Amino acid sequence: MRAGVTRGPFNLSPDLIAGFWLIKTSSLDEAIGWMKRAPFEPGSEIEIRQVFSAEDFGEAFTPELREQEERTRAYAAKE
Repeated sequence: MRAGVTRGPFNLSPDLIAGFWLIKTSSLDEAIGWMKRAPFEPGSEIEIRQVFSAEDFGEAFTPELREQEERTRAYAAKE
């Protein structure tokens, strides 16, 4: 059986999600290529989501926002 590729946006999955993988690629097409080779059963659905880092926002990520993120991370680390 050949797997198909569908570009998003994706609906919420009604199924239980058992885990996730984080992969670093240069493009969505590269991520799709990797996931086509992933060891899943035929017919399995894979949702690809982009993860952003602070550097992706450039100048829009102001010093004030950096400080706010650091406070949020420190707060989350306490719990």
